[in-house]
Amino acid sequence: MTVDSPELCLALGGGGARGAYQVGVLRHIAKTHPDLYVPILTGVSAGGINAAQLANHTGDFPTKVEALVQLWSNLSVERVFRVDGFALLQGLFRWGAELSFLGGRSWGQSVQGFVDTTPLREYLCEGLGCVDGDFLGIETNLQAGKLRAVALSTTSYETGRTITWCQGRQIQNWQRPNREGLLSQLGVQHVMASAALPLFFPAVQINGNWYGDGGLRLQAPFAPPIHLGATHILAISTRYDRTIQEATVPNFTGYPPPAQIAGHLMNSIFLDLFDHDAAGLQRINSLLERILPEERGELRPVDLFVVRPSSDLGKLSSEYEAELPGMFRFLTRRLGTKRAQSSDLMSLVMFQREYITELIRLGELDAAKQSTELDSFLARAGAAKA
Repeated sequence: MTVDSPELCLALGGGGARGAYQVGVLRHIAKTHPDLYVPILTGVSAGGINAAQLANHTGDFPTKVEALVQLWSNLSVERVFRVDGFALLQGLFRWGAELSFLGGRSWGQSVQGFVDTTPLREYLCEGLGCVDGDFLGIETNLQAGKLRAVALSTTSYETGRTITWCQGRQIQNWQRPNREGLLSQLGVQHVMASAALPLFFPAVQINGNWYGDGGLRLQAPFAPPIHLGATHILAISTRYDRTIQEATVPNFTGYPPPAQIAGHLMNSIFLDLFDHDAAGLQRINSLLERILPEERGELRPVDLFVVRPSSDLGKLSSEYEAELPGMFRFLTRRLGTKRAQSSDLMSLVMFQREYITELIRLGELDAAKQSTELDSFLARAGAAKA
């Protein structure tokens, strides 16, 4: 795609409850750049929730962000999935039966996730302003020139391909090996699919096919922004970059508990590829700087700025573990969440108000510390009000 003027994209990665950190970063930006114009929005998993809210809200940027702050601040575990003892034990029983010698027998509805996320769907429909499950505000913003495109990534469980659902102006479908971009009118089902944590949350059916978390096989998280014409990408990661000294210190003693293994698995899905793609993009930019513009063909440099946490969000989540609902806390402790000093798995599902509030505060503080670099980046992106 040929781009004649700067096009800023806000790229929001995954991370479950860690998505609240992104809200804090955006809150600082909204305060310092109230007239900010972000024509392209992309999101995956929890970042998909944030991207959908920003795309669907018809107010100015500070109003959009404050609505997002309220959406997360009023969140709780009970508003994400059912945590009553019956619902959790039912899910545990079904999984146990499915994995045991009883798995071949019919027990009614097949296992579709460990927890029931109906509360999250209802909460998002209300909080994001859905009409019969659709985001009508996106089309309003597109028609008004306040938005150019928004994209939410999912994973097709039938084919294993990454499917990025897009809505916007002057955009087309695209296909690459193992990934595809499809034009669609976005709705709450796309958000629920993008945020469906593998196995833990049930898959979501769209157009007759089943989809799960978009981070599962998203090998190039910055491909959707580039396909949509972004020249500048402001990415907000939820991954804490440990120092060499921190990385060499064991996080537990004895045999690794299941929670520790699952945490590494989730990090490889949601966080590692985000940083890997950022490093690759920077290398390509460096190479393009050595090539004359007329010799670059369709390649073009993309200005990238990444904001990431200054603290270990897994370790931070451990401080609030005792405040989780009793039955859910009991089950997570059986996985060994208390044996590790930093629980990355817990940080993904810690939809606890106090933890969310702290993440928002930390995101705002981290963005403020990088305000000079942020201001310079946004100036290069020409992110004035449309």
